[in-house]
Amino acid sequence: MNNLIKVISWPFLLLAFSMVLGCPGAGESTDENSDVANVRRNIILQYVRQGRLTPVMREKLLTLTTQQALTDYAQQQDAAYLESLPIDGNLAMDVLNNVVGIGPRFSGSEGMLQQQKMLKAIFEEHGGLVEYQRFKAKNPISQQGVEVVDMANMIVRWFPERKQRIVLCAHYDPRPFPDNDPDPQKRRGIFVGANDGGSGVAVLCALAAKMSKCKSGYGIDMVLFDGEELVYNSARDPFFLGSTHFAQQYVIDKPEYKYVAGILLDMVADANLQIYQEVNSRRLAPKVVQQVWATAKRLGISEFRASARHEVRDDHLPLNQIAGIPTIDIIDFDYPSPQIRQTYWHTTEDTADKCSAISMAHVGWVVWEWMNNQK
Repeated sequence: MNNLIKVISWPFLLLAFSMVLGCPGAGESTDENSDVANVRRNIILQYVRQGRLTPVMREKLLTLTTQQALTDYAQQQDAAYLESLPIDGNLAMDVLNNVVGIGPRFSGSEGMLQQQKMLKAIFEEHGGLVEYQRFKAKNPISQQGVEVVDMANMIVRWFPERKQRIVLCAHYDPRPFPDNDPDPQKRRGIFVGANDGGSGVAVLCALAAKMSKCKSGYGIDMVLFDGEELVYNSARDPFFLGSTHFAQQYVIDKPEYKYVAGILLDMVADANLQIYQEVNSRRLAPKVVQQVWATAKRLGISEFRASARHEVRDDHLPLNQIAGIPTIDIIDFDYPSPQIRQTYWHTTEDTADKCSAISMAHVGWVVWEWMNNQK
């Protein structure tokens, strides 16, 4: 995910509301360990954000007086809730852990090749037809002796005979280094890109597991873009190599099929998920934005906020501007939270423990329902 351009709004209301819910009511004791109170408050805040706090749950949380008891209760509730969701968040989390376990997966690396092999097997297991769109790009650090980098977009097709198609996409190359880390000593260290680079891939794998039950009238293509951020110097190196190549080839090849809409998934696993409508998406694909957020509202997925906050340069821009495919970016750029100034984005803190199976299941559910309603 490339750099943020603009911040539009600030979500004070949720924080204030959730803190009220987390405070003891009349007659309730305030004489307890502050660590216990903080754990309780954070759990309640999370449930409010996810739209699943009930009076019974709140009362139960107020009766628990140790951190361990609160944590155990939350884990039990989360496990039961995940089982009730139509998209398998545990599967998404397993994929996320597995890709992160590979280590660095930047374009042209051995880690990328390992990831491609693993993901190909997952998609084929669920009936997807996998092909690679291979291309070469100039190596930004060619002084090391390698002038080009071999790249490959992974394209996975369902219902290939259908001429009207939807594209669901994500980038699967993390940044080469955590160059936004607050510690300058770590900025040339290892970057695994759990949320930024892994989460969109994981959600697409969870959706792939459901594709045998897809009721959409359109063909579905899942595309994993390479070279989204093979960037060592943001002021010098180009972004979006894979999505640009994909969009250009779509125009040049003039395939018999047509993409009618697209969704890009980027940074969608944040445990404190809050997804605002991205500004370029509202401008370039307003109908898709309206449909997706209406779907989230109907499902009660409260992490989708029906207002704009960020303007982001991302892989959806080439699809819109070059290929003419109305594509939106579902992205939570406030990682971990608008209330926390220091971001995990492009730092060594972007690890799997900051990610949530529930967040990925919610995003996947919204995309699944939207997709199935496209006839």
